[in-house]
Amino acid sequence: MEILGIDIGGSGIKGAPVDPAGGILLADRFRLPTPQSAKPEPIAKVVAKIARHFDWHGSIGCGFPSPIHSGVALTAANVHRKWIGANIETLLSDATGCPTSVVNDADAAGIAEMSFGAGKGRKGVVLVVTIGTGLGSALFSEGILFPNTELGHIEMDGKDAEWQASDAARKREKLSWKAWSERLDRYLHKLEGLFWPDLIILGGGVIKNSEKFIPFLTVKAEVIPAQMQNNAGIVGAALYAACRSPKNRVLSRGQPGFLLEKLTPGAEF
Repeated sequence: MEILGIDIGGSGIKGAPVDPAGGILLADRFRLPTPQSAKPEPIAKVVAKIARHFDWHGSIGCGFPSPIHSGVALTAANVHRKWIGANIETLLSDATGCPTSVVNDADAAGIAEMSFGAGKGRKGVVLVVTIGTGLGSALFSEGILFPNTELGHIEMDGKDAEWQASDAARKREKLSWKAWSERLDRYLHKLEGLFWPDLIILGGGVIKNSEKFIPFLTVKAEVIPAQMQNNAGIVGAALYAACRSPKNRVLSRGQPGFLLEKLTPGAEF
C-alpha cells in the first residue's frame, strides 16, 4: 500500500508517494511555496494541488508544525493563528478528497529516522532535534514516541530557544559556525539535563554542514547527524498514516506514544 506523504513547512510544502514498508519515495518530491498568509484555507489548497499533481486517491499522511491532538492543532508558532483549534485532518481530507492523518512535523521526521535512518535499532532514550527555521523535537524511549514535545520553545536567554539557536538565528545574526554551535550546545545541554538521552540525532537542512558544528558540541550523549535528509518529514508522515490504517494496527497505541519496533519490511499496510 502506498501513502502520499506531505511535509508542511514555513517556506515550502512538499510531498511524494511513499512505500511505508521500505521508507522510500516512489516518485520525485513535488514542492510548492507556502502561501504568505499561512492561513488554513490557502495551505489546504496547496496540499490539494500536490495531491492532484500525483493524481492521488488514496491515504495521505501530513506533517504539520504544531502539537496535534486528535487531528487538531494546539498552537501556531510558525503558521497563522487561525490554525489554533482547527481540525487539520478534516480540513485536508475535505480539500483533497482523501483520508488524511496529521502528525507533528518533528515527530514525523523522528519516526522516519528511528524506522529507517540514524536511529534504526537504537534503544534507550533517543532525542531527535530538527534544526531549520525553528527547532523541532521528537523524543523516544525504547522505540516508543512521546509526541508533541515541542522543545524548541523552552526558555533560553529569556526567549524561545529557537529564536537563539535555530539555523534561522544563525543566518539572521550572521554567526560563524563555531559561534552558532556554542548556542546550539547550550540548548542541547538544557535538553540533556531534562531527559538524559543516550543518543541525540540532529536533522534538518543544516545537517549537510554537520562537520562544521557537531565537533564543537560538548553534551555527554552521543550526537550523530540524521540520515533521511529532506525526505524525513515526508516518509515519517506516510508511516504515521500507515500506522492508522485499519489493515495495520501494530504501531498504533493512541495517546501518548507509538511503538515503532514492529515496523518491518513486508508488513501489510
